[in-house]
Amino acid sequence: MNRLQEKYQKELVPALKKSLGKDNVMELPRLEKIVISVCTSEAVQNQKILNTVVDEITAITGQKAVMTKSKKAISNFKLREGLPIGVRVTLRRERMWAFLDRLQTLALPRVRDFRGLPSKGFDGRGNYNMGLKEQIVFPEINYDRVDKVRGMNITICTTGKNDAEGRALLEALGMPFRK
Repeated sequence: MNRLQEKYQKELVPALKKSLGKDNVMELPRLEKIVISVCTSEAVQNQKILNTVVDEITAITGQKAVMTKSKKAISNFKLREGLPIGVRVTLRRERMWAFLDRLQTLALPRVRDFRGLPSKGFDGRGNYNMGLKEQIVFPEINYDRVDKVRGMNITICTTGKNDAEGRALLEALGMPFRK
């Protein structure tokens, strides 16, 4: 069991029960999944770029990433429907806890000029979205082999019913939000 998951079960569940005023453990918010996605415009001209992106995301998450295809054709971007344009991976259970632990302890402190995560990333249903501008903040990425710095979108899905419950869970888990 991951140390973050162990901390959630042993320490945070009683604290969340008290702070949120819930009696039943099943009412408490918990992590459901983490989705990491990368979309790149260079893939329209060169499809082989996505192979390197898949390798990088697979190295970061420990799970094979899948390519995503465009849903619409946009002529101004020279984009056709069904063209591979991005990469996505969905993490659950052990890999989700391991990734969140590495994100908090290793990756976020390495972000340049990091002052905390913005609070505006919540969607109204307790889920949190954040973006990273560089994939090189993860220690799994070899800086010498990176051809281009790419960003990624990270969505943390919780079972919280609103933003307050989702934020309480993520703050208890140690996410560094801005004050």
